[in-house]
Amino acid sequence: MKGNFTLGLFLQKYSNDESCLAQVFKLKYPTGVFCDKCQKVTNFTKITNRFAYQCSCGYQIYPLAGTIFEKTTTPLQYWFYAMFLISNTRSGVSAKQLQRELGVTYKTAWRMFKQIRMLMAETGGGLLTGDVEIDETFVGGKGRNRKYVWSDGFEKPKQVLMGMLERGGKVYIKHIPNTGKYTLLNQIKENVDPKARIHTDEYSGYKNIHKYGYLNHYTINHGTHEYARGDVYTQNIENVWSHFKRGITGVYRIVSKKYLQAYADEYAFRYNRRKNQSQMFELLLAQVANVQSIN
Repeated sequence: MKGNFTLGLFLQKYSNDESCLAQVFKLKYPTGVFCDKCQKVTNFTKITNRFAYQCSCGYQIYPLAGTIFEKTTTPLQYWFYAMFLISNTRSGVSAKQLQRELGVTYKTAWRMFKQIRMLMAETGGGLLTGDVEIDETFVGGKGRNRKYVWSDGFEKPKQVLMGMLERGGKVYIKHIPNTGKYTLLNQIKENVDPKARIHTDEYSGYKNIHKYGYLNHYTINHGTHEYARGDVYTQNIENVWSHFKRGITGVYRIVSKKYLQAYADEYAFRYNRRKNQSQMFELLLAQVANVQSIN
């Protein structure tokens, strides 16, 4: 498709670490750099063979400080390429694949993707409005296991993801501890506007949400094979679950409880920017200036 940011364009724009650093500098200081020594915005120039810029007075700044690239010994171009890969696929990329393509260790590839997924977490996105589909799903373990621990001792409990999707808009996916009504209600209160038209199945956990100001609640009875009644359905959020689980099974194989939210954030990030597929890499890269690194 015309306008797509292809691998060829990527390699032209980010041909080396210098060009990658220049982009990080531009993202962090879009209106120029305030020099603490000169006490004004001045012109900073790149220091040769260092990830640093310097004012004419000698004051130096390090654009990578506080970003996911801080203290990295991996070439900056490798980081950018990893971000290009993860943003230009629908089902994700495994650390093993990145290891093969870059020739780094698996530990390095895994850490790179861990840091990049930090950029994909949705923060401060506002309440969902209009028609909002809400559903929960179970991840992990065997199919027959669901959320229960069976008495034979070989089954593991599944983890719970709750999805809230605004039709035509964005989705929030949350890793929650259980499907209790108060757990579900707290997520709804934090993420959904009370004036929204909420669509769920007939799970009892949603039964009394009208008591908390959510008066427009419509349900579908999947138990009787009802999947749509006019504009009442949950097919969009169910499609998100289908795509997410195919990706987990086909690409990542196993996802631990500890990092499940990060993988959910990755899929939500792509879904929420599905209308800007050609700009996905730039949108992800722009997050570098806003997200602090956790080492």
